[in-house]
Amino acid sequence: MANPYGLDSLWRSGDFIARGVLIILVIMSLGTWYIMITKFIEQARLLGASRTATKSFWNKPSVQEGAASLKPSSPFRYIADTGIAATEHHEGTLTESIDLTTWVTMSIQRAVETIQSRLQGGLAFLATVGSTAPFVGLFGTVWGIYHALTAIGIAGQASIDKVAGPVGEALIMTAIGLATAVPAVLGYNWLVRRNKAAMERVRYFSSDLHSVLVGGTRIGQPNASVPSSPATTTAGVTRVA
Repeated sequence: MANPYGLDSLWRSGDFIARGVLIILVIMSLGTWYIMITKFIEQARLLGASRTATKSFWNKPSVQEGAASLKPSSPFRYIADTGIAATEHHEGTLTESIDLTTWVTMSIQRAVETIQSRLQGGLAFLATVGSTAPFVGLFGTVWGIYHALTAIGIAGQASIDKVAGPVGEALIMTAIGLATAVPAVLGYNWLVRRNKAAMERVRYFSSDLHSVLVGGTRIGQPNASVPSSPATTTAGVTRVA
C-alpha cells in the first residue's frame, strides 16, 4: 500500500508555521554545505600558497622580488606587501613615538589578523546551525503533533491508524533538524582544526618576514643574511627618504 504520509503530505497539510519551519531548516542545510565547501576551497588555496611561498619567496635576493614571485591573490603576498610598505613609508609620525620595529610589527600583525578574520568568516553560521537546528526541528514536531491531536479530537476518532500517521509525520521535523545540525557541528570542528593549521603557517611566515625586515635574517637561521645591494637597506628593502 502507498504511504499516505511523508514530506509531501506534511507540506500540503501543514499551515504556514509548519511550512516556515521546513523552509528555515532547508535554508540552514544549504547554507551549511555551501560554507563548508567554500571554506574548504579557501583553506586549500591558502595551504597551496604556503607551499609556494616556502619554495619561491625565501630563495629571492630581496623581499620585493620574493613578493613579486607570489600571486597577487596570495595571502602571503598581502603580508609581504604590507611589511614592505611599512618599512618604506615609516615617517615616525604620531608625535614621533613609533619606531620602525614597532611600526613594522603592528602592520604585519594587522595583516595576519585580517587573514584570520577572513578564514573565520562563516564559522559562526555553522555554530549557530549546529546549536539551534535540533530545536527548530523539535518546535516543528511539537506544532505538528498539536495540530494532529487537535484534528483527531475534533473528528472523535482515536484509533491507532488515526494517531500514528499524523504523529509520525510530525516527527519528520525532528529528523530534518538533526540531519541539518550534525553536518554543521562536524564541519565546524573540522574547519576550525584546518584553520588552526593554516594560521600556524601564516604566523611562521609573518615572523620570518618581520625578522628579515628588521634584522636581516630569518628566525632560526642566524647566518643566513638576505643579500642586499648598496642602494638598499636591510633585506633589500629600499628606504624612501
